[in-house]
Parts: sequence; C-alpha cells; structure tokens
Amino acid sequence: MSASGKTADLPLQALARRVRAVAQDLPFARMVGRICTIGPTSIEISGLSHGLRIASLVEIATARGPVLAEVIRLDRELAHCKPYDARASVALSDPVHLRGELLYCPDDSWRGRIIDALARPVDGGDVLRRGAQAVKLAAAPPPAMARQIVSSGIATGVRVIDAFTPLCRGQRLGIFAGSGVGKSTLLSMIARASGFDRVIVALVGERGREVREFVEHTLGSVAREAVTILATGDESAMMRRLAPQLATSLAEHFRDQGQNVLLIMDSVTRYAHACREVALAAGEPPVARGYPPSVFSDLPQLLERAGPGADGKGTITGIYAVLVDGDDHNDPVADTVRGTLDGHIVLDRAIGEQGRYPAVNLLSSLSRLAPRVWTSDQAKAVLELKRLAARFEDTRDLRAMGGHVPGADPELDRAVELVPKLYRVLSQQAGDPPSADPFHDIAAALSGSL
Repeated sequence: MSASGKTADLPLQALARRVRAVAQDLPFARMVGRICTIGPTSIEISGLSHGLRIASLVEIATARGPVLAEVIRLDRELAHCKPYDARASVALSDPVHLRGELLYCPDDSWRGRIIDALARPVDGGDVLRRGAQAVKLAAAPPPAMARQIVSSGIATGVRVIDAFTPLCRGQRLGIFAGSGVGKSTLLSMIARASGFDRVIVALVGERGREVREFVEHTLGSVAREAVTILATGDESAMMRRLAPQLATSLAEHFRDQGQNVLLIMDSVTRYAHACREVALAAGEPPVARGYPPSVFSDLPQLLERAGPGADGKGTITGIYAVLVDGDDHNDPVADTVRGTLDGHIVLDRAIGEQGRYPAVNLLSSLSRLAPRVWTSDQAKAVLELKRLAARFEDTRDLRAMGGHVPGADPELDRAVELVPKLYRVLSQQAGDPPSADPFHDIAAALSGSL
C-alpha cells in the first residue's frame, strides 16, 4: 500500500478505536474475547488486545461463575492475564469481557472491619457501606515541595523506641527482622500509640491459622478501631500485591480529610514476593536473587505514598515490617526498603535468644528524624549509652574468657556496670503498661550514674 493509502486509513483507524470505546459502555454490544492458552502462571486471551491496557481488568465467564483477572502483559494479538482467585477454574474458549477499573469507596463505618484486597468483608459482618468518594489504587504521592515538614514527635510507649529511635508524625519506619524474632508483637505495641485519628493495618502473606489469633489477641482493642486488610499466604500473588495498595489508598483517603493516620504493614517483603511472581509471569527476567527490575521500582512507589500530606492535609505515619530472608539484612528487598524509609529498627535473633524483648539492636537501629525529637541533653545521653553499649558488646568474648580486670579500664568498668541495667529497663512485654517518660525510667534504673 502506498504512503497516501496509509494516510487515508488513519481516520478509519481512529474511528474504529472510538467505536470500540463507545461499545464497551453498551450492555448489548460488549467486546468479547476468548481464552486461548492456560499456563501455570497466567492465561492468554485473544480478541481483546486493542481494547486493553496494562492493569486493565477483565471478567472471565466460567462454568462456576465470573472470575476477575488483571492484564499483566499485552501483545498485538494476545493479552496475558492473571486471575485474582488462585483457585479459579477456567477453561479454553471461556468468554472474556472488559471490566471497569476497581473502585473503592471507603466510609467511616469501615472502622473495626476486616476485609480482603477487593474490599469484601471476611469477618462475617454485613456488606460494607460505600462512601461518597472513590479512591485510586495507584495514586501519586503529594508533590515533594508541597509536603509538610515532619516536626512533631509521637510517643509509642515502647521505651527502646521512644528513647533510641523516636518516631515522628508522618515518618516512615521499617522493622527489620527474621522470622520468629517478635516483629508482629512489636507492631502491636506501636499500634496502641495515642495521637492518631485512624489506624490501617495490612496483613500480607500471613498464615491463615494465625490471623484470628493476631487480630483478637495480639492487636486486641486496636483491631476494633482499625481497618484491617487481609491477604493470607495461600491467596494469589495478585491479592497479596493488591492488599498493600488498598491499605495505602485508604490511608491517603483519610489523610486528605485532614486526619493523622497510622499505617501498619506486615510485611513489605511478602508484597515484594508477590510483585516478583507477577513480573516473572509477565516475562520479566530476574536480575537480583530472582527479583525482576520492576520490583525495585514498585517498592519506592508504594512507600513514597506514605508520609506527610500537602499543607492543610493530614499525615500518614508508616510502620513497615521487613522479613529479612535468612537473617540477611543486606538482601535486595531489605536494602531497597532501608534506603527509602526514614529509619529502621533491627531485631536481632541473638538478643531474643537471651530473653530480652523487644529484641532491638541499639547499635544497628536508626531514626533519621530523631534530632527533631530529642532535647540536647537527651541526644547526649543516647550517644553516651550507645557508646557504652558498643564497648560492652565488643568485649563480650574477652570478658567471657576472664580477660577483664576491674580497675584496669575505667570506661569498660562503667559499661559493665551500666549496660546490663540499661538492657533490663528496655525490656518490655506486650502486656506491660506503656512508658510515659522513657528517659526518666532509664535514669531511675541507672540510679543517676550518668
């Protein structure tokens, strides 16, 4: 065909696209595709490619009812999709229809409810009431120069956090730990902090057996005031990827109403695992320990949405649990998250084995916004205590072998005297009353020796 012939076809192509777009809104003229390939990680659909985009939703009409799926890759003739239901039973030639985007309309009545990633109640309660305003799942964070400056501190009641890694309203803090080191318990202790108008909890990849126990016993009264989004480990990667996005969208909705929101996510690592599974199914190559490149852009896109809102709005204080694989705190996900957040609390398995909880490693934990909370005297006291703790830990093997002679090193003598007392006062169980003044408690335990 000549160049002039191609030019003449352009208005016809534009008209065809317009007809297809209008036809999607007509119930009697919906575009229909068909499943042509069913693979272990995705399904392929023919006949709809020109009406779809990445992240478009489609509805598959199966013999057991409709199944919702998301487009993860597009070719000229085929759309690669991944169902939200891991146990969906689809068959070749099942008809597929275009479906509008997921819309969530949060309402104040959602407080105390437990929902899945599609905003369906899983607590046995009534259907959720729809609010007046829909939220976007992939909203952009507020412009950097329009955001408020983080300034005011928040007391969590956990002595080791309030003294050594203090939290500010609008801060994003990570809790890095291996499995079974007490990260969920520490999250529940932080969730009881006062000073927040709304609490949003996202449980991603949790064991189904432990969910009810975690909600009713570990979270306790917090769960009755929070909105909890749940995606258990046996659910599809699509649901596990969607739950943190929904939790963040809900937090943004309430932040834009002027509320101060506490967003707790357990865990970011399982969100990264879900993103990895979806990206691999879409054909991305693995580049770092099996993670495709898109995972390392998905993480900051999610985490950057938390923080202070624009002037006149509220804030989102984000507490993110990071499950470090094999206790390797430098694995790619942990390293990426640590570089994005405003601070990190490291839980050490060796400390937990000593029976000291929360098992916080004072020397490895850091809050980048701590100077905005500490007074000058408090900052000096923290630095001195960390210096003594470092000396105490560095000489642990030497002292175990009897190499420490009292009086030979006055600084080491002081560390040996004070650091065990410090560790005892920083130990705190989930049922203990919150600390009103951690520095007063520490000073009382050390008997004015500082």
